[in-house]
Amino acid sequence: MGSKVRDEKTTAGRGGTPAVSSRRRSIATYVLLFVALALVLDGIAGERGWFANRRDRDQIEQAEAAFAAKRQENAELLDLAHRLQNQDPATIEELARREFGYIRPGETVFIIRDAPGPTKK
Repeated sequence: MGSKVRDEKTTAGRGGTPAVSSRRRSIATYVLLFVALALVLDGIAGERGWFANRRDRDQIEQAEAAFAAKRQENAELLDLAHRLQNQDPATIEELARREFGYIRPGETVFIIRDAPGPTKK
């Protein structure tokens, strides 16, 4: 009987599909599928994956927008400094009114305050 089992194993590889070889193939297939799935997941959610790249791209866009806003603010301040150094009367007057609350002689200032809300009893 032992030789019959041996004969099935040796002849099965030539013409039929033995249970051991089929099982090895299916295990190898599952292992390869698992490895492929792990690589795909790493490519999507890993440290250098798609999600991380998207997050980094968003941070770069935000930093570029902040940089552009600061550059614009810097240009406006340089223009104001240039006008103040050249003693532009309109600029000086506008700054004095805005920063210090100065008024021209003869002008009347109205101070409008928010009305207080209803009191609860």
